[in-house]
Amino acid sequence: MKRGVLTATEQFSAEGLVEFAQALETRGYDSLWLPELFGREPIGTAGYLLGRTKRICIATGIANVYVRDAHATAQARQSLAELSDGRFILGLGVSNPQLNASRGHAWQPPLRKMTAYLDAMDAVKVASPAPARPCPTYIAAHGPQLQKLGAARTDGVITYLMTPQHTRESRQRIGPTAELNVVAMFLAERDPAIARAKARAGIKVYVGLDYYHREWRKLGFADVDFTDGGSDRLVDTLVAWGDERVLRERIDAFEAAGATRVIVMPFGVQTKSGVDLRVLDALAASH
Repeated sequence: MKRGVLTATEQFSAEGLVEFAQALETRGYDSLWLPELFGREPIGTAGYLLGRTKRICIATGIANVYVRDAHATAQARQSLAELSDGRFILGLGVSNPQLNASRGHAWQPPLRKMTAYLDAMDAVKVASPAPARPCPTYIAAHGPQLQKLGAARTDGVITYLMTPQHTRESRQRIGPTAELNVVAMFLAERDPAIARAKARAGIKVYVGLDYYHREWRKLGFADVDFTDGGSDRLVDTLVAWGDERVLRERIDAFEAAGATRVIVMPFGVQTKSGVDLRVLDALAASH
């Protein structure tokens, strides 16, 4: 099984980010995924890290299709894959209406927007050397329509903040050959009160979003689970916390449910005392 890591890069200095990526390499993680909000731009950051690492893949997780031209994305995909000897991974997504509106973009139905974007990328003839092997491309998708699009038009899909049950249902929808990348949150904290407080802080923005509610309701949650920062049941389901055994049981559950790659999103990596690698040590593929 493949295992990756997703974390915000703004918490690191440039030197610290390189050291973090190199630490993942030594632990056997196959990929580092770079999110996109209002900090470091992920494609530029990917190029920086690819030039300073040897084996690990660097991925966008995700690059927002609203904020970059499909032609530029096609060029970036081919250029970075070629120049890194195939270590770049392109993850694409529509992000969310509020964030895109704040950047001046009019929201479109996700299936229509992503289909048009993939059509535009496919039509581009990039006038540069081709990579030795095609760059893996995935789309962020939770519902059936987008997931089927991902399976048909790309190498697979990415899910975020879902459950092993959702992974199992996703695998059934996309079939046995498309790749299924599952982003899951982990916290090395054994005290229930402290763990849940940290977990609630980490998922606060998502607990307030309607489109996450829609997916979580399909998994058995109700409105009562979305109040006061999320019920204990919701928090414990979305964020694995506890000792090494508990963390490994959760990642095993995702893999058993059909995940091709579990992308570990560790809480509290950067602390006042330095970088905390307990979660990543516990879940390393080489463990």
